[in-house]
Amino acid sequence: MRRRRHPSAALGDIHHPLCATLVTKGPVPESEPWDRLGPAGGHGMAKTENRPRLRETALYRTVKRHLEALGYEVKGEIRGCDVVGIDATGGKRPRVAVAELKLGFTLDLVLQGVDRLAASDEVWLAVRASRRGRDRDRRVHKLCRLLGFGLMAVDTARQSLEILAEPAPYQPRRNPRRRAALLAEHAKRRGDPSEGGSSGQPIMTAYRQRALACAAAMAAAPRRPRDLAPFAPDAGRILLRNVHGWFERVGRGLYRVTPEGEEALRRWPAPAEAGGFAGGPAR
Repeated sequence: MRRRRHPSAALGDIHHPLCATLVTKGPVPESEPWDRLGPAGGHGMAKTENRPRLRETALYRTVKRHLEALGYEVKGEIRGCDVVGIDATGGKRPRVAVAELKLGFTLDLVLQGVDRLAASDEVWLAVRASRRGRDRDRRVHKLCRLLGFGLMAVDTARQSLEILAEPAPYQPRRNPRRRAALLAEHAKRRGDPSEGGSSGQPIMTAYRQRALACAAAMAAAPRRPRDLAPFAPDAGRILLRNVHGWFERVGRGLYRVTPEGEEALRRWPAPAEAGGFAGGPAR
């Protein structure tokens, strides 16, 4: 006759932390606190349903202390604004500072700040501090400076804050090299061969257009760089660099088109609206 196994022995065969806890320690008493239960129902798991949900008001006291340190008399929830500070010590016209509070940096927060600009002298955006959130994104800092907003990251645990951007008029630093590159590419590119927003495909740059013009001009027979000057003034440099792998040297100062170049000519025929980059001299 087959012996029946005890239920506890059957549970012991199951390799699971919860089953092991039930077998070795028995049922958890009703009086045992939930915060001692483990990851799978055993010891060590905290009960989370009773934890208070963090609200934007958790940022208020820290932001208020900061504005008061700047000389403002601060009050909360004034005419739809989360925080309003008034500094009347500067003369007849008091200075107004407005701060908007959010747990994270969002478009709604930016739009709120834009709306507050008309009624205040400076606008602060305050968000809960994070390690890898949008408050750490340098593009967000640049956006706030561009709009003239101040940006604070508030550590609710330590009741401290970090100033990420100051509320001051912003003038972006000009980059002459980037500007010159934009002007040169726009001037050299023939027609408008690439639609804006294109992705996942090569962009028809001015350099690619000149390289295609050289490839088309020497498709029938090898040519010398000086023969290609009417199609591309920098033909010699294009053939020497051979960025796309479309050319190969077959003799001293003599080049021909590779199979890759022939494939490129089939892929990008001369556009009529560009005056035919492969069918006529470069302008």
